[in-house]
Amino acid sequence: MRGRLAERTYYGWIVAGCCFVAAGVMFGMTYSFSVFFDPLLSSFPVRPARISLVYGLQTFVIFVGAAGLGGALDRVGPRRLLAAGAVFLAAGLVGASYSSSYAALLATYGVVTGLGMSALYVAAYATVPLWFDRRRGAATGLASAGLGAGLLVVAPTAAELIARGGWRSALRALAAGFLVVLAAATYLMADRHGDVGADPVVEFPAGRSGAATGAGDWRARLAAVGDRVRSVPFALVVAGWALIYATLYVLVNHVVPFAERAGMRWAGVATLTVVGVSTSAARLTVGPASDRIGRVRIFVACSAVMGAGLLALPFAREPVALFAVAVCFGVGYGGNGALLSPLIADLFGTDQLGTLYGLASVAFAVAGLAAPPLATVGYGALGSYRPVFLVTGALGLVGAVCIGAAGRLRGEL
Repeated sequence: MRGRLAERTYYGWIVAGCCFVAAGVMFGMTYSFSVFFDPLLSSFPVRPARISLVYGLQTFVIFVGAAGLGGALDRVGPRRLLAAGAVFLAAGLVGASYSSSYAALLATYGVVTGLGMSALYVAAYATVPLWFDRRRGAATGLASAGLGAGLLVVAPTAAELIARGGWRSALRALAAGFLVVLAAATYLMADRHGDVGADPVVEFPAGRSGAATGAGDWRARLAAVGDRVRSVPFALVVAGWALIYATLYVLVNHVVPFAERAGMRWAGVATLTVVGVSTSAARLTVGPASDRIGRVRIFVACSAVMGAGLLALPFAREPVALFAVAVCFGVGYGGNGALLSPLIADLFGTDQLGTLYGLASVAFAVAGLAAPPLATVGYGALGSYRPVFLVTGALGLVGAVCIGAAGRLRGEL
């Protein structure tokens, strides 16, 4: 079947479709944590900040794991990584559904599920630039649009499953569904052009700048990325991503409790869907536009929109205002989320892209582990989400400035 598909179209688009599925499953599940927050809080005798820590640990595992799994992608290819991610994700969700203690919940929902999501994340985001050059923004925009589709499907599905049978049965049902769709994506995924008879000249008319996945002495190639990782621009990218994405982690963890305290919990849950729809639309349009306008420039602008969204969030006290903020935030998030791996490829090259992207993704681990619990503590101490959201939004704007500085130092802005 893969061979027949390769005869009809450039197979990179099939690969991008598989990455779309992986991104949809991974982000749809992790960003639906807000839906599980209150049910988990009622099931375990711990403070709210401890429940936020479950999500923070999961996020930390996802992105710290990416630092190692990026190298695995370069050595064994995305197909095996995708299969491993599916198994770990399903096992973690099923294990969490049977957790009888907070420690067990941390181990299953936080660590095991996080490892599965980490594998899916690396495969989804670091694979496409290896198949595309001329249309890199368009292809990564398509692949990363899976995030929005995942939010659109998983969050409301999880909420309905919880309402029907509780959070434990919801996790088991989601695990079964994820296994089915990820098995199909794994079958269609390809590691290299030669595996399916695809012609790389379609996207790389001047030849590929990076080596094929798994080629050469990986130890020597890993050592060769050292100069790039230790550079000031790389440090600015990592710092910028951490600050920018703190806005996202605070929003997805706290928008439902924020809305509930304003007497509109349903709008908080719906906000996740609105973010999903708007981010998907943005990824499908911003990605191709960035191929013409400049990917670094678009990334900086969209990051600033995310920061502005958090600055506006505490003033959204009605459903319409909340949805308007969600649309703006989703557009910004969609724009820069579509360009994460292209940003690394443009600034630092495609050679050992999986390793470089995985190392840069540690920024998300820092933001995901620190931002949600700190926001919970801040709300508990101040009794209001307003200062929490305002500080987070300001940090997001600082992050956008960091990315702009990195682009200037590398001559891309």
